[in-house]
Parts: sequence; structure tokens; C-alpha cells
Amino acid sequence: MNPGLAQCQPYPFEKLAQLKHGIVAPIDKAHIALSIGEPAHATPDFIQAALFEHIKGLGTYPTTKGIPELRQAIADWLSFRFKISNAAINPETQVLPVSGTREALFSIAQCVVDASQSSLTQKPIVIMPNPFYQIYEGAALLAGAEPYFLNTVAALGYLPDFDSVPETIWRRCQLIFICSPGNPSGAVMPPADQEKLIRLSEQYGFIIASDECYSELYDDEENPPIGLLQTAYAMGNTTFKRCLVFHSLSKRSNAPGLRSGFVAGDADILRSYFQYRTYQGCAMPLPTQQASLLAWQDEAHVIENRKLYRAKFTAFIDILSDVCDISKPKASFYVWLKTTLPGDPQGWRKYGKLPGATADTVFAQQLFAKENVTVLPGSYLSREAHGINPGAYHVRIALVAPLADCIEAAHRIKNFINTLN
Repeated sequence: MNPGLAQCQPYPFEKLAQLKHGIVAPIDKAHIALSIGEPAHATPDFIQAALFEHIKGLGTYPTTKGIPELRQAIADWLSFRFKISNAAINPETQVLPVSGTREALFSIAQCVVDASQSSLTQKPIVIMPNPFYQIYEGAALLAGAEPYFLNTVAALGYLPDFDSVPETIWRRCQLIFICSPGNPSGAVMPPADQEKLIRLSEQYGFIIASDECYSELYDDEENPPIGLLQTAYAMGNTTFKRCLVFHSLSKRSNAPGLRSGFVAGDADILRSYFQYRTYQGCAMPLPTQQASLLAWQDEAHVIENRKLYRAKFTAFIDILSDVCDISKPKASFYVWLKTTLPGDPQGWRKYGKLPGATADTVFAQQLFAKENVTVLPGSYLSREAHGINPGAYHVRIALVAPLADCIEAAHRIKNFINTLN
């Protein structure tokens, strides 16, 4: 067996199921699930229609590279969205469709990490934010690398501090995952931080994998989040050397079951990654490609999607703002809520300190027990690193349920917090 498997922790939702095991929630309150980041808005009709229209494409093996029309539509969207010259993105060499960003973020590490010269004490390093999307950690471990966690805490605006990384780590680093807008905080990395990271990449030779799957769920229509390729291009790195971006239709177009996304950037890396993928065997079915092509060409449904999330954030935060420290993130559909309360820094005064419990796990467990609302403890999304677990004392709330359910959940959470007070 791959020795990295033994180091992979259970997925956060497995831990959550154990946390809730044996608890009977109030039967007079319908369950409201705000724990999983699965979009629940309707998938646009035109995407569904395209799947049916091209259903006969299931009778043909798809190519790993995808149809040229899809790659061109992706290149055009990247150029439009991130203010990059059309001539700078070659759809033949710098765009590769993938079956959702989850499999691509995992497989890119298997392709680019070279553990052939490593020892038990000197493995290659893969840097990632902490908290993080757990695929980053699993990808690193199963590629034979050592994860290095960059804590993203409130004092830093929930952004990684690249200046805190020792030079010895940069020298061993082969790949860094960044996530902007961030999961779970929704924090957006500013251009200066991306520029600093690109310069570090030039100095030490590591690859940057920028997970941008929440980039189209932003609050301010006049200020969309920047992307890594946008920053690289503005710096004069017009071939996007050592830079890769990962985008998906799951959040942007409410199509998580479509399993459609893309990787774009450095042509040399993508040439090797394409070779890897011909063996991996994750070619996108032709009906999916045709539906994806139309989705990347349409912005109207994405604008409407943002309006729906904006309404939920406004209502949810308005209800809770007088009982807890809560604010609207710049992007994503998460509320990264602090679970500590005034005069109760550990967060378990009401229920007593449980064995192995932290403020976030007690908060999530008792919120379910008292109000039948499920949220995700922040410590399940992070690891103990540099003396702290940066996810502790937070819960992640995914505002994916219908507006009425989000409003009802906010009232129940408010009632729960008031009982703690």
C-alpha cells in the first residue's frame, strides 16, 4: 500500500458524523444542513438542455485534451474575466479541461512532485494554507511529500504570511497550494501577496497551484477577486511560468454534479500534466464538454447567482450581528464564525469541557442537539501547526440552503448563542 494512506486523516464530514452520533435533535424543528459546501441553487436550464442535446456523444470516447471549442471558450473567458490579452492564452497549450477541480488539485501533485531523491527526514515539501481543502494534504502525502501548513488567522486577515516561511522550507518546496477566495474564510489574496509569491517561485523554482473555484462568488460587482494569471501577466510573466490556476463550474454555475473545470497556465507544466492524464484516464464526456462550453460563455446566470448569495448573507448577518462577531466575507458562500463569547474564551462554559473537545466542536454538537442545525467545526478543516490549531474557535457555515432556511437557521443560531450568554 502507498505509505501516505496511513497518514491521511478521515474526511471532515466523517468526523462530523461521529460528533453527532447518538444525538437526537428536536423533532419539532426541521433539520437545516449548513455544513457541506454543495451549491443548491438550480442548475441553469441551458446547461441541462445541452446535456440532453448532445447525449449521443456518450457513444464516443472523449479525448483527454477536450474539444477545441471548449478550450477556446475557456481561454476567452480567462482573457475577459482577468483582463489578459487574448493572444497571451493559447487554448492548444495552456488550457486543459478536467473533471472538476477536486481530481485536478489531487492529481497535479502526483504529476509534479519528485520524491525520487527524498529520505525519511528530507521529503519534498508541499505548502498549503491552514485551514485548507483536505485534498491538498492528501495530494501531498500520497505524492510522497511532506505538508507544510501556513496558518491563516484573524490577525492576518485569514491570509497566509509568506514572510514567516523559513528559507530551508522554501528550498525544499516543490509545490504550493493557495486558495483565493479562501475556503473557509472567503478572504481574497491581494495583488502584492501574489506578486511576492511569484517572485519566491522564481527564486526557488516551486510551482504555484491556485485554487480559484470560489472566484465568481463575490460581494462587490465592481471589484471581482484577482487571479494568479492576472497578477503574473501584470508583472510581465506573460507565459505564466510556474503558475497554474484551477477553476470549476460547480460553484460558478451551480453544477457540482457536472464535474467540470479546467487547469490553465504554464504550457511546459501542462504538457507533462497532459501526458500524466492520458494514463490517469479522466477525460470529460462529450455531453459534459458541450454543456461546459455554453456555461463558460454565459455571464447572466452567474450574476444572478451572486444576487441570490448576497441576499442570504445580508439576511443572515443582520439577524446575528448583535449576538456574535460576524461579518460578510469578500467572496465565497461561507461564514467563518468565531465560537468564543464575551467572558467565555474557551466556549464551553454552558456544557462543560468534554474530553478532546474544543470550542468549535462543542458549539457544533450542541447547536445540532438544541436547534437541529448542522455546521462544520473549524478544527476539522485544519491541523495543529506552529503551536496552534487555527481552525479551532470557528465553525464554517455554508449558506447554500434556500433563503428561507438560511433565515430560519440564523434565528436558531441566535437563540442558541443567547442560551450560552
